[in-house]
Amino acid sequence: MSDGMRVLVAGAGVTGPSVVRALLADGAHVTVTDGNADRLAKLAGPGVELAVGLTEPPAGTDLVVTAPGWKPTAPLLVAAAEAGIEVIGDVELAWRTCQRMATPPAWLVVTGTNGKTTTVGMLESILKAAGVHAIACGNIGLPVLEALESAPEVLAVELSSFQLHWAPSVRPAAGALLNIAEDHLDWHGSLEAYAQAKARALTGEVAIGGVDDPYVAKLLVNSPAPRKVGVTLDEPIDDQLGLEGGKLVDRAFGDEDLVSITDVTPGGPPGLTDALVAAAVARAYGVPAAAVADGLRGYRPAAHRAAVVAELAGVTYVNDSKATNPHAAAASIRAHDRVVWIAGGLLKGASVDELVAEAAPRLAGVVLIGQDRDVIAAALARHAPDVPVRSVTAGDDGAMTSAVELAGAMARPGDVVLLAPAAASMDMFTDYGHRGRAFADAVLTRLGLPT
Repeated sequence: MSDGMRVLVAGAGVTGPSVVRALLADGAHVTVTDGNADRLAKLAGPGVELAVGLTEPPAGTDLVVTAPGWKPTAPLLVAAAEAGIEVIGDVELAWRTCQRMATPPAWLVVTGTNGKTTTVGMLESILKAAGVHAIACGNIGLPVLEALESAPEVLAVELSSFQLHWAPSVRPAAGALLNIAEDHLDWHGSLEAYAQAKARALTGEVAIGGVDDPYVAKLLVNSPAPRKVGVTLDEPIDDQLGLEGGKLVDRAFGDEDLVSITDVTPGGPPGLTDALVAAAVARAYGVPAAAVADGLRGYRPAAHRAAVVAELAGVTYVNDSKATNPHAAAASIRAHDRVVWIAGGLLKGASVDELVAEAAPRLAGVVLIGQDRDVIAAALARHAPDVPVRSVTAGDDGAMTSAVELAGAMARPGDVVLLAPAAASMDMFTDYGHRGRAFADAVLTRLGLPT
């Protein structure tokens, strides 16, 4: 970026502060716009102009850096494109910043519909076990530009489809695609457009894909990467990592056993796939097998990801609020034999019929919350008509208390009361974390334990 460029920052949220700092450090003239005046005011400072709710770039704008959630159809971004002004995201800005460094950090990228946060957490744990100065960043919560401020050796980057859409130049040292399922169709417009955005993770030196997913397998085959590596839950062939003899094994970067299946947390098919992908990315970077084993043994999942809240009278209460789409919810239900399922929220255009049909034999009961609960109820009527269903119509934290009460009453010893909503949370809660905390608090209150 040349000194003196006039840059418009669209969005003053999570990524805004680090974008502004990076631009000012490069000598840019910065204007920031956001529809929320209070949020915008937090970025006030020397060299920064603030403008509430712009619908077109100011005269003389050379570049627009957008927050990842802004759609290409947003009036401001449409106006910029029509004026011939380049629009990029904060991840693209971070990539370009790295290209100007004498010794830039290696980018190890993970994406997919589900499991990417767990995978990046595992990857960070493995890298640290190998003595590498690594930082997990991106969609995991820490903006990439902010992570760069710590001068890491490696960036373990979780990227969403939004971030990849706005980052056309990123070519990671190793990039992985876990899976593809319907999600964010309201943003991308189609499953194909969503998948193509995800596939940008496979354009670097080493492309890694979860080949048990046919869609991912096809994208991996068509990847331009010089080296392609598959991950499978079956016994691996050459250029794959997989499972054999109760162990995770590497047949791509060597011929080595990595770690016992029983040492991986979370377990089950989703957790093992995440661990294999994390191992593959780390091995692509040159991490030895012993560090992979140590990192995976030491990893524990973050909150709201298949976390056991409590157990009483043989009933286990599990918080998987991070299961924000049907694909994630299906994996969560699949991990248990009998489930009282708490579901609902914003489906964002995704279908739940396949999820409900698969889950039906495991369902002891269902409690529905949120805006699209009737859509899930209709799918249950079609595919699981004998499963008892209750619906909660309130729209605040009290709704979760009611949902937990109803679910607890339906459960019997040996059952799992599972919050795996299959939907986004913003109709009732600030985010999935708020939803998960509401569930945990309701469970602990029901059981008479301190919250």
